Amino acid sequence: MVENKEIATKLRQIATLLEQQNANPFRVSAYLNAAQTIQTLNEPVVTLLEREGFAALLDLPGIGEGIARSISEFAATGRMSRLESLQTGHDPIALFEQIPGIGPKSAHRIIEALHIDTLEALELAAHNGRLNSVPGFSAKKVALVQSWLAHVLGYRRPRSEPHRPSVEPPIDLLLAVDQQYRKKAAAGELPTIAPKRFNPTGEAWLPIFHTTKQGWHFTALFSNTARAHQLDRKHDWVVIYFYDNQHHEGQHTIVTETRGPETGRRIVRGREKECRAYYENLGMDADAKSSSRS
Repeated sequence: MVENKEIATKLRQIATLLEQQNANPFRVSAYLNAAQTIQTLNEPVVTLLEREGFAALLDLPGIGEGIARSISEFAATGRMSRLESLQTGHDPIALFEQIPGIGPKSAHRIIEALHIDTLEALELAAHNGRLNSVPGFSAKKVALVQSWLAHVLGYRRPRSEPHRPSVEPPIDLLLAVDQQYRKKAAAGELPTIAPKRFNPTGEAWLPIFHTTKQGWHFTALFSNTARAHQLDRKHDWVVIYFYDNQHHEGQHTIVTETRGPETGRRIVRGREKECRAYYENLGMDADAKSSSRS
């Protein structure tokens, strides 16, 4: 059985890494406070989860939904993907393979088709219909994934809002974070981590960036997927993870478009239409300013 002390140690490790990577001090304190709560709990977390379920974690002092998911994941699987991501960028293939019914080929399809590499992002894709578009994922298989993720991450879909749209940062904010990350990475101003995948020498080459803007907490790093390496895009594709204090969270991959009218521009995968509208508005604003000067 996973011991509370072990969970608390993992949470403190996350806090230490966040501090070393210059993350928001609020996030660092949140993990330290959660570690203290778990360390002093008068019963094993596993017992609490078995008896009362995921909601019981949210009733504990200093435990928000994001941290509760990490705790639940570790209690169920023995791994904490948020910690792994901060340490090494983690291995999404191995992460998805632990889900019943998903092997290496299915895991690769998920990553390449949806540009996601966390259980939280997969959970969202399983409920908003995107996972159904991946070859090999029938309605039955998607339901199995939903069930397993609900057990591990404590997902509860509101019955009254079956089609509630996800809350995400606006396009201009995502593109601003992307630009700031790439600028700082190019200048060598960011801490680096050593990814496990495609890194036989164990070199710490992958820059990682934390920032808070407009109430959103962001973590950005270059994509370290097989596809990014195959296309020589490992320093172009940027994965941005985000969450806010109302527990909305997700991720997007931002790339330089190579075809169509937006060629050469930065595009948020999955939100291409919004990007086109954003750039069209920029163009109209530029035209308006030019006209006013003339």
